[in-house]
Amino acid sequence: MALKCGIVGLPNVGKSTLFNCLSNAKAQSANFPFCTIEPNIGVITVPDDRLIKLEELVKPQRVVPTTVEIVDIAGLVRGASKGEGLGNKFLGNIRETDAIIHVLRCFENENITHVDTTINPVRDKETIDIELQLKDLETVESRIAKVEKQAKTGNDPEAKRMFKVLSMYKEVLIQGKSARTLELDEADAKLGRELQLLTNKPILYICNVDEAAVVKGNAYVEALKEAIKDENAEMLMIAAATEADIAELDDFEERQLFLEDLGLKESGVNKLIKLAYRLLQLETYFTAGVKEVRAWTYKRGFKAPQAAGVIHSDFEKGFIRAEVIKYNDFVALGSEQACKEAGKMAIEGKDYVVQDGDIMHFRFNV
Repeated sequence: MALKCGIVGLPNVGKSTLFNCLSNAKAQSANFPFCTIEPNIGVITVPDDRLIKLEELVKPQRVVPTTVEIVDIAGLVRGASKGEGLGNKFLGNIRETDAIIHVLRCFENENITHVDTTINPVRDKETIDIELQLKDLETVESRIAKVEKQAKTGNDPEAKRMFKVLSMYKEVLIQGKSARTLELDEADAKLGRELQLLTNKPILYICNVDEAAVVKGNAYVEALKEAIKDENAEMLMIAAATEADIAELDDFEERQLFLEDLGLKESGVNKLIKLAYRLLQLETYFTAGVKEVRAWTYKRGFKAPQAAGVIHSDFEKGFIRAEVIKYNDFVALGSEQACKEAGKMAIEGKDYVVQDGDIMHFRFNV
């Protein structure tokens, strides 16, 4: 599925360092603004211990994990909404993403300059928020100008509803809040999504800390946590420079020892990838056979035919049924045949909503 997260932030906050840790696509890292001009795109493997267990049981010829796209977008400055710096390019690139990873500097280092000279992640967050909110306000006011007359004088219920939703978004944005803070019922929220507002995208805040703060955080992290408490957002602490050191280690055991020395069970990069996957409302089902054990990405809420279509459009068009084994049953019993014999293979039709971790086999006819 072609869904992607965009990494954003002010210049010199560690975006490209973090991107380098995530991807083999090496973005240039340098201590000056606009080092990243064209967005770098990395296809990132999603860590999933369930694949390791399935490989042990099935012993396939190959294992294929699922992936997510991460895009490193140019650093933003004040005035971006008016085209300052690389503003128009930045806003265009972020509009094309499905979710935002906002990196904020939460560490001191006199050798790395800050565009505003002092370290203040709450201020930095607000700088980008304001630019995105101004652009969204421009979008909302433009749409209001198109539908207002029709909504007030006509009999088009959709126009009336859109005008109502637009008016609510305008009020929120004028207050200096992001569109995602507005609570709407499902019908109104669907209309809202059609507007593709920048501040309505799901967001994950990354606190880029130094090694000493990677476990317990610091005052900068606490200030940011307080600032986003009313947002529908996720937050994660990562020491990007330390993650870069970990990424240089080829041996898995060496990496684990490094993490243990820091008091961590899992790398920040792994946590970030999993959170990004969740942020995009993605889940995983598996196909498991002697030729291949494979993880497949689908959007949460997909029914069986849609999930089948992830493999090939013909699977969705000619869908007959899905044979489904729950992951825990497969692991407990050890094989597909054992699950069949124990009555743990379910036959599901077109209305079955796929669950994360399902092991599936599709029957179709085209």
